[in-house]
Amino acid sequence: MERVVGTVVRGLRGPIINNGDNIEEIVVQTVLNAAKVEGFSIEDRDIVTVTESIVARAQGNYATIDNIAADVKAKFGEETVGVIFPILSRNRFANCLRGIAKGATKVVLMLSYPADEVGNHLVDIDELDAKGINPWTDVLTEAQFREHFGYIKHPFTGVDYIEYYKGLIEAEGVACEVIFSNNPKTILNYTKNVLTCDIHTRFRTKRILTNNGAEKVFGLDDILTQSIDGSGFNEAYGLLGSNKATEESVKLFPNNCQPIVDGIQAKIKEITGKTVEVMVYGDGAFKDPVGKIWELADPVVSPAYTAGLDGTPNEVKLKYLADNNFSHLRGEELKQAISKYIQNKNDDLVGAMEAQGTTPRRLTDLIGSLSDLTSGSGDKGTPMIYIQGYFDNYTK
Repeated sequence: MERVVGTVVRGLRGPIINNGDNIEEIVVQTVLNAAKVEGFSIEDRDIVTVTESIVARAQGNYATIDNIAADVKAKFGEETVGVIFPILSRNRFANCLRGIAKGATKVVLMLSYPADEVGNHLVDIDELDAKGINPWTDVLTEAQFREHFGYIKHPFTGVDYIEYYKGLIEAEGVACEVIFSNNPKTILNYTKNVLTCDIHTRFRTKRILTNNGAEKVFGLDDILTQSIDGSGFNEAYGLLGSNKATEESVKLFPNNCQPIVDGIQAKIKEITGKTVEVMVYGDGAFKDPVGKIWELADPVVSPAYTAGLDGTPNEVKLKYLADNNFSHLRGEELKQAISKYIQNKNDDLVGAMEAQGTTPRRLTDLIGSLSDLTSGSGDKGTPMIYIQGYFDNYTK
């Protein structure tokens, strides 16, 4: 019988994960149980993805606000700290900011505008145009921002982030000055000691600051790169990728995930004889066209994956072939011609007209987005995703 279904994505329900759980064994047993209950077979090149959250939970990779404060204090001492380019998020940054403030004597908070790095808006860009403000050149004080735009609450959270972040800092007994600029060098007019909180532009920001007279420059990826008083840590990313856990703690991005994905792959191979690909995923990489928020607040979509997920897709566009190469054909003849073309396509289609419009993103980013959209961030209860047929094409 002709196959009529391509890629199939299943969200798998498993147990609630706690510190010390054997995450490899839990994932393997969840996959095997799902296959048995739902009646699907495990095949070569199927994909198992596991959300970073449950990996970090199993590792017990947590830190307190006091742990953050201790590291900030050790790095900056009694200096005024410029905290620049944070994202606007209660979940992602509020507890981090409390820890930073607790370890500082004074904070100058510099916010990018009209939006943060991932698209959370302080003000609509049309409002800037109406006021004649150029966000690439103009520096605003808090008073000037309020004079122009007043108090604006985020449409999704109902929070005025300027007021909220300033309040968090001052609640720690620390003086706070708020300014608005998109130029990293602006902060050097206030302090030479800077903690840059941007995610994907952090290396450029650090370079600009260092080259323009900053004395101490650290990023969130430099805070909690090792254990502080027994805390969790992340050697590669520090506080980047962390989430609020409790009112006094954060869950960090998981550590050392490569042995985990390799171990899951090996165990499934041992039991089933099939080689599945495995990855740990965080945020997907996609933009909401309504809220204008780019989802990727983690430092990477996937901190670890098996070798078969390296690279990018190598695909041709079916509609291009149908409209151009084989526009004179119809029905079964068209199908056979396209199938033959796919079977004989080049191994590298970069620049080929037949590949235009295909998605030139890494496989891990595409699969991570697919997984994140499937599992969601709420109460679906499916932190593991099983994907079949992803590497198939029209000829399979």
